[in-house]
Amino acid sequence: MDIIPKELIEQKIYLLRGQKVMLSPDLAGLYRVNTSALMQAVKRNTKRFPPDFMFILTRAEIQNLSQIVMSSKFKHAPNVYAFTEQGVAMLSSVLRSERAILVNIVVMRTFVRLRRLISTHKELSHKLHELEHKVNSHDKDIILIFQAINKLMAPPEESKRRIGFHAD
Repeated sequence: MDIIPKELIEQKIYLLRGQKVMLSPDLAGLYRVNTSALMQAVKRNTKRFPPDFMFILTRAEIQNLSQIVMSSKFKHAPNVYAFTEQGVAMLSSVLRSERAILVNIVVMRTFVRLRRLISTHKELSHKLHELEHKVNSHDKDIILIFQAINKLMAPPEESKRRIGFHAD
């Protein structure tokens, strides 16, 4: 059984700068540590967190997110860090508590689950598009077939010219 419901973690994954990320205050809450303690552990290991693993949000990004996230601590925090999936995985190497290990397992499984859902959605969308194209191309063929059948079923046109000998 998971230590944290997957749904709770899914609610804490945001799309920023084209990446799925989790925010430092949310991660600190999940790990049950202060945000400052979390960031202190990260700063002691900066080489483990390149820009594609972690980045600082701009004021504009924080303001935009604060409309979604209700926490006033988040809105007024001096710095909010965003961790990509790889950054969250790296946190397990700098946070050594038993809870951090268990939380990271659930978070990683949630990221993988979301990636599968997105992949499935893309596949379904592609198949639907293909089906629509096939139906549209077949519709034209079906219309032509009906037109040909209707021509064959129509009574023959009367000839304007009479055939044979006529005495006028």
